[in-house]
Amino acid sequence: METLVIFFCLLAAFSPLFVGVFSFEPAPLQDFCVADPSNQGAVRMNGMACKNPLFVQADDFYYSGLHIAGDTGNSYGYRVSPVTVYQIPGLNTLGLSMMRIDYALWGANPPHTHPRATEIFTVLEGTLQVGFITSDPQNRLITKVLQRGDVFVFPVGLVHFQRNMGHSNATAIAALSSQNPGVISITNSIFGSTPPISTEILAQAFGVDNKTVHLLKKKSVHV
Repeated sequence: METLVIFFCLLAAFSPLFVGVFSFEPAPLQDFCVADPSNQGAVRMNGMACKNPLFVQADDFYYSGLHIAGDTGNSYGYRVSPVTVYQIPGLNTLGLSMMRIDYALWGANPPHTHPRATEIFTVLEGTLQVGFITSDPQNRLITKVLQRGDVFVFPVGLVHFQRNMGHSNATAIAALSSQNPGVISITNSIFGSTPPISTEILAQAFGVDNKTVHLLKKKSVHV
């Protein structure tokens, strides 16, 4: 942002015909902006429209249930229990959320990315292998085995994963630097998109035949 401001200042100084109006305010301008689901269709904005502060209640900042283990009875053997702006409307504009992740024996949270958030991850129970991959051209794998109480960070936007090492069920808690971090599953986004990506394109990209692509599309599972 500082570079952009300098650019506009220089442009204005050397071009008398240039008139620019721009603004930027990184800090909150009010105590809170509780999301108002009933008003989302009427107002289009980057985020969620605010509820009238006079109607805000304690429950807008409250969620119960994170002590309950998620159902890991799926093909991946894991379950995410999110606490984002969709569970706590009071998180809107605050740049913060969290989640609980439960893992069955050898369960894995497959490679995915959060496009809008860095994640700080803490193991509560069990032993987990975690890792992330750096961007092109290095594509380095940064990985570590974590025990109870260990903490690991996944930088914003980078592909990352976790896998239970199989000694027991495992549980982790993660905090994210966005009230709506988003998630892009690598396998589901590629092989389970709507409408689907052309089989020929995927076969060429992964160096496999069309039959293999069809098989992977059938196995694509959203958890």
